[in-house]
Amino acid sequence: MNPAYAIPAVAVVVLATVLIGGFGLRLSRTTSDFYVASRSVGPGLNAAAISGEYLSAASFLGVAGLLLVHGPDMLWYPVGYTAGYLVLLVFVAAPLRRSGAYTLPDFAEGRLESRQVRMLVSIFVVGAGWLYLVPQLQGAGLTLSLLTGAPRWLGGAVVAAVVILAVAAGGMRSITFVQAFQYWLKLTALLVPAFFLLIAWHRDGGAAPSFPDLPAALLGGAGADQPLATSRAAHPLYATYGLIVATVLGTMGLPHVVVRFYTSPHGRAARRTTLMVLTMVGFFYLLPPVYGWLGRLYAPALSQAHDADATVLLLPGLMVGGVGGDLLGALVAGGAFAAFLSTASGLTMAVAGVLTQDVLPSRGVRHFRFATVLAMAVPFAGTMLVSGVPVADAVGMAFAVSASAFCPLLVLGIWWRRLTPPGAAAGLLLGGGASLLAVGLTVAGVVRSGWLHTLLAWPAVWSVPVGFLAMVLVSLATPGSVPPHTSATMTRLHLPEALTVRRPPPPDAPGTPPARRSRVTGGGR
Repeated sequence: MNPAYAIPAVAVVVLATVLIGGFGLRLSRTTSDFYVASRSVGPGLNAAAISGEYLSAASFLGVAGLLLVHGPDMLWYPVGYTAGYLVLLVFVAAPLRRSGAYTLPDFAEGRLESRQVRMLVSIFVVGAGWLYLVPQLQGAGLTLSLLTGAPRWLGGAVVAAVVILAVAAGGMRSITFVQAFQYWLKLTALLVPAFFLLIAWHRDGGAAPSFPDLPAALLGGAGADQPLATSRAAHPLYATYGLIVATVLGTMGLPHVVVRFYTSPHGRAARRTTLMVLTMVGFFYLLPPVYGWLGRLYAPALSQAHDADATVLLLPGLMVGGVGGDLLGALVAGGAFAAFLSTASGLTMAVAGVLTQDVLPSRGVRHFRFATVLAMAVPFAGTMLVSGVPVADAVGMAFAVSASAFCPLLVLGIWWRRLTPPGAAAGLLLGGGASLLAVGLTVAGVVRSGWLHTLLAWPAVWSVPVGFLAMVLVSLATPGSVPPHTSATMTRLHLPEALTVRRPPPPDAPGTPPARRSRVTGGGR
């Protein structure tokens, strides 16, 4: 990849991100603008923004790399990522918007009227967000290293700086425009090169040569040595089930995805947004398998490389070559940086919101900006300590934690009125805590073989049922702990917006959204 073309492309993406974020700053004047864009984002813009932040480094680079190394079995990644929005549409989207909350901890406190549960949810939101941010920064380091030969940490530092600037400047209002722009950029950055790569494949008559002249930095280690790859090879069927459960059920609890539904004007707009996201995300996921398949034909040596995630970045130069290959490679590099920036922006926004409300001693825009720096500093430090895990696998771990902690909380909190604060806390600690511990042990390499290693590497198969079971059993054992305003809260979650649930907030709940009231009244038509 020619740096003379790729570096200006990345610079243009970074500059556009900053300029569009500055435009959002002009529209951000209130706290509501910073947290939920004043709940005024229409379905089209919101769907593009959600798609932009959801299609992360794992989608842009990781899926193709896993397909190159492991073959068609890895198609479950894009299938699971997309199907997760169908589950979100059916069970969560509209009631979550009607809750009137700003964040997932707000929803937990509003539903269960418990500060203790709120704090637990806050811990898991921050933990899942940081776990998801690490592979975004690692992917940026890989991309910039291929472009310039710079050290891996520099790419992550660039993304961290731009994200802090964009998020701290205008909050949710700002990054909504940024992420919508970046979705269309990412789609173009894969679609246009894929068209020319297929033409090159047809030119070769399907008899693709192998290109051994790969960058030496990629050949430092074998992909099969990675912890998740090892467990997948030993127990492929179980690993597939673990992948499906994590991706399908984890989507609904991802903090940067959930918070965007609070920006919809009403529940109907939230449902329409989700349907549009399904279309946008589904179309995008038709493209990474093309790169993975062409990589197996044209660059099979990458399957034994330390960074098979570079497949998407290298194929234009290998297959097309010349100035055309350099231009296509530059477009892909710009799209890759858009992927890192958009997802990192959404995650940073979600984590900073929770830190501002539940960790820092004071609230407000100034403290939110400080929380933005903190939200990015910790995962950036994590990239210095953890390396070598493929980005799609790392993101899959974050999905497993999200599925285990938040899926039971959201599904039971929305659809089961007998859920109690002790039950919710038990499910979060046993389901979410166990999955978080399993992920940590996997990355640390404490157990490297056998069934125990596989169970730890793919925890969602057992940790999600543990979370559900713990919440149900403990709730049934503590019927006296059902919150006193449960009936009114459940009515609010499931009634159309024309009917509102009105009651005063509990006196000990400073984070309670102001929209909760004491009685049901008929609204206008």
